[in-house]
Amino acid sequence: MRTIEQELESVPLVPLIQSNDPDIAIETAKALVAGGLFAIELVLRTPQALNCLSAIVQAVPEAIVGAGTVLNTRQAEAAIMAGAEFIVCPGLHKPVIDVVKVHGLPICPGVVTATEMQQAWNMGLRILKFFPADLAGGTAMIKSLAAVFGDVRFIPTGGISADNLAEYLSVPAVLACGGSWLTPKTALASGDFEVVTELAAAAVAIAAATRG
Repeated sequence: MRTIEQELESVPLVPLIQSNDPDIAIETAKALVAGGLFAIELVLRTPQALNCLSAIVQAVPEAIVGAGTVLNTRQAEAAIMAGAEFIVCPGLHKPVIDVVKVHGLPICPGVVTATEMQQAWNMGLRILKFFPADLAGGTAMIKSLAAVFGDVRFIPTGGISADNLAEYLSVPAVLACGGSWLTPKTALASGDFEVVTELAAAAVAIAAATRG
């Protein structure tokens, strides 16, 4: 079974799903997989988010499903119980990291400063979310941080789109890019999942052209 890191080495994209309806979440995940994206982050921003996560895990077994926007240890434990295969946080919080490590799962906390980077590095973490990427300096900031933390790989999220995806993926320190542009709310609300598949396929093509 492939790991999340192996999947992102192959296809460097992490689409975000935000849903309060398990059926819509399942169809969105299926649409992403049809477009070539298998690493999926279900964000815990709705009352039914954990049910959506569990539903995708059961209905789309070919996907690698993680939980995003994990803010505390309670959410981390609940997401793992729901079947999450990796955990993503908007910030750096050691108690959450410790809990996830106990379960042996990958965790990708968010960082935006050199101080947070150094703390994460000393916790043994080498894959970090750079968030909010565009507002925090974009590729220029990532390159500056990578010059100091040479063994860290970044997953920039926040402000990423088809327009700047190639710019981010061309940075060697970037492992993958995350974003919600692949799952537009209007398409999900109208049940137009073909749009999701088209956006996913277009992003995969950009990634292939950029990474070769």
